[in-house]
Amino acid sequence: MNPPAPPPQGVAWSGLTDRGRIRPNNEDSFLALTFDSEGVRFLGKNGSGSTTDADFVFAVSDGMGGANSGEFASRIAIDKITRLLPRSFQHRALGLPSGFSDILEALVSAIHHEMSSLGRIYEECHGMGATLTLGWFVPGWLYYAHIGDSRLYHLPATGQLRQITTDDSHVGWLRHSGKINEREARSHPRKNVLSKALGAGHQFTEPQIGAISCDPGDRFLFCTDGVTDGLWDRGISEALLDPPPSFAHLSPAARVVQMAVSESGRDNTTAVVVEITN
Repeated sequence: MNPPAPPPQGVAWSGLTDRGRIRPNNEDSFLALTFDSEGVRFLGKNGSGSTTDADFVFAVSDGMGGANSGEFASRIAIDKITRLLPRSFQHRALGLPSGFSDILEALVSAIHHEMSSLGRIYEECHGMGATLTLGWFVPGWLYYAHIGDSRLYHLPATGQLRQITTDDSHVGWLRHSGKINEREARSHPRKNVLSKALGAGHQFTEPQIGAISCDPGDRFLFCTDGVTDGLWDRGISEALLDPPPSFAHLSPAARVVQMAVSESGRDNTTAVVVEITN
C-alpha cells in the first residue's frame, strides 16, 4: 500500500539583506524560489504558497574573499541551487523522498567545485569562498544542507527556539558539545575562524544534512552571522514572537535584520523567515 498523503501545507516567507553600518558592500545573498514539473519561479521578498503541488527552497549565503569575490562567491552558490536542485522534483515522492541527502550532497559538492576551480584559474578569485544554509520544503518536511557559520533555527509552534545547524568552527563545536555557553561563544576570539566552507581553499565539504518534520505554526530562520552578531538567541525569539513596538509593523525577516543591525551592524546581515501554515 502507498503511504497516506501528508495533509496540505502552506508556507509564508519573508527575506531581507542589509550591508550593515560598516561594510562598504554586501557579500551576503539570499534565495527564495519554488519549482514543480513545469519549471522554476523566483519569489519576492514576501509571500505565501502551498507545498501541495510545488517545492519551495530558501537559502542564505555569506561570501568571503578579497576585492569583490565575496559577493561573487555567494551569487555562485545561489545560482547553482537555482540550476541544479529543481531537477530533483521528478524524484520527489510523498513523505520523505528517497535519496534527498544524496541530492543535497551533490549540490553542495557542485558549488564547492565551481568556486574552487575559479579560485585556481583567476587571481582575483583566489581564496574565494562562501557559507551556505539551505532549506527545501515539501509536504510535511524540511530538508536542509549547511556548511559554514550561517545558521538554521527552528521555533516550534509550541516550544523554544533551537539552533539546528552547528557552526563549522572549533568554537561552534565547543558550543554544540556544551563545553562553553552562548556568552562564551559570542566573545571567543576565534569564533569566526571556519573549519569548513565552500571554496576558500578547503579540500572537502562534508555538509551537515538533515530532515525536520513540519507542523502548522512552526517557524524557521535562515540567517548569516550578521544576525547572530547583533542578537542573542533570546533576541531572535523576541523578533519572531514579540518584537518591540518600533519593529512590530515590519515583516518577520525585516524585524530580525533591523533589530540585529541596530544592536551591531558590524557585518552584512541577512535573514529569511519561513512559517508553516495550514
